Amino acid sequence: MRLHTRARVLAQLGFVFFMSQAAVHAQLQPVPAQDVAPEPSSGYTEKKAVTAKKFMIATANPHATRAGQEMLKAGGSAVDAAIAAAVMLNLTEPQSSGIGGGAFIVSYDAGQKALNAYDGREKAPASAKGDRFLDAKGKPLPLREAINSGKSVGVPGLLRVMELAHQKHGKLPWAKLFEPTIRLAENGFAVSERLHTVIKLDKTLRANANARAYFYDAAGEPLAVGATLKNPDFAAVLRRVAKEGPDAFYKGEIARDISAAVNGQAQPGGMTLQDIAGYQARERAVLCGAYRAYKVCGMPPPSSGGIAVLAMLGALERFPMSGVRPNSTEAVHLFSEAGRLAYADRDYYVGDPDFVNVPATALVSPEYLKSRSALIRPDVSMKRAAPGVPAGVKLAWAPDEESEIPATSHISVIDPAGNAVSMTTTIEAVFGSHIMVRGFLLNNQMTDFALAPEENGLPVANRIEGGKRPRSTMSPTLVFDADGKLKMTVGSPGGSAIINYVTKTLVGVLDWGLDVQQAISLPNMGSRNRATEVELGSELEKLSGPLKALGHEVQAIEFTSGLQGIVVTPQGLVGGADPRREGFVLGE
Repeated sequence: MRLHTRARVLAQLGFVFFMSQAAVHAQLQPVPAQDVAPEPSSGYTEKKAVTAKKFMIATANPHATRAGQEMLKAGGSAVDAAIAAAVMLNLTEPQSSGIGGGAFIVSYDAGQKALNAYDGREKAPASAKGDRFLDAKGKPLPLREAINSGKSVGVPGLLRVMELAHQKHGKLPWAKLFEPTIRLAENGFAVSERLHTVIKLDKTLRANANARAYFYDAAGEPLAVGATLKNPDFAAVLRRVAKEGPDAFYKGEIARDISAAVNGQAQPGGMTLQDIAGYQARERAVLCGAYRAYKVCGMPPPSSGGIAVLAMLGALERFPMSGVRPNSTEAVHLFSEAGRLAYADRDYYVGDPDFVNVPATALVSPEYLKSRSALIRPDVSMKRAAPGVPAGVKLAWAPDEESEIPATSHISVIDPAGNAVSMTTTIEAVFGSHIMVRGFLLNNQMTDFALAPEENGLPVANRIEGGKRPRSTMSPTLVFDADGKLKMTVGSPGGSAIINYVTKTLVGVLDWGLDVQQAISLPNMGSRNRATEVELGSELEKLSGPLKALGHEVQAIEFTSGLQGIVVTPQGLVGGADPRREGFVLGE
């Protein structure tokens, strides 16, 4: 199933969005916001960069940022702060991430000058087969039917990956990291404008009895802005996990409830207690590459983010981007062309490296990226890029152009010792599978696999198999300067557009000399090897004519990123959060 097919059926999920007057421009070809942003914008709030000397944390929600700050003030590490923030996001931003989902963590140990990558991606149940999302005629199921079912749920990985990272880098006791969220879950918090908005716009959440009881009032209306929301069931789960460790989640009655919920759906998922108990987080080798004077490091497969961000930067390196004006036709053209090349390779090659031989190193080698960059012409768009063939690699796959639905969250932290974390966490679609168990939502990550396992007789690298992790676009990223010193931590939610969001911010800081807040606030742009996309309502819309003259098909869309970033400067730390969401930065 191709992206345009997925876009058509996204509307079936029940999300309704409102487009601005700016969408109706004669030169543009706007697409409905539900085609690309099922987690909608809840407004745009201008933000200024935050500065600090000692430590800093940036998350998608003020409560989560404060939870992380509490750990840093108590002497905790960057990993401690990130864990506390991630747990809090489950409570206050439940539509985006939580213990029913997974995460990728890229960390830097300043004392050891060591980089680590931790994979907490969800896994398919052992019983999963290639026909999991095919109907009786061998055709892919409608996306709504696939997502809102037990079939879409993968074995959650968040608690296990946080446990692994804490064992390696934690300073505070495990139980302490849960205290802020337990406290708030029991005492209650005010429903934010964003949470109210996503509840209101979701038309299928109330179908789950537990979710209906939690997110709606007695009259069946979405909880109002400012209403007090308590979650004692979730607090009870966290108390167990805080005391007993993640085994309390992966073994015993909580695991039984997860399995029962997944298998009690009209389309059961076949997730067994053995699937849940057997989940293991993985430590993987960080993927790094050079960009001008910098070293850029990200997550390796099963994420495609590290490969694709480095691929875009590598394609742009031969162009003097520092002399290209931000928000210009030239900037959008070059950025979009680099994206076409990166997404073509990402769509073709990337899958779970435990099942697929992903040529990650070859795809980001300087020689290969120079050959890819040579395909970019300054005077005309290539329109559509084919996957390249790195040295020693054979073509053996069919491409998978399906894209994650954007509902995720990101955390960036730098602690007083100079340790850093870039962590992206998700349950996939807004409210995940819409299945709620003991106060938390289960993911729908299995629909990140290709819905059809093969095409034209060729297997898809990202096809579903038992025990396999689906491809992701999450791109937690760390940057180092020419002297090897930490320069930056950044990442974003946004489904398949994450790669463009992160690369935009890197170019903004590293090439254009913007502070991180200015770079994050830049209008979003890029191509996912299809149309050239510009952010709806931004100044980039006026570039449609010049871009079309270069051969671009231009679409104005609601690009709801959720970037969080921190940059190390000679004067101290500078942090930024996306004005498109509830991002919040604190430091000392």
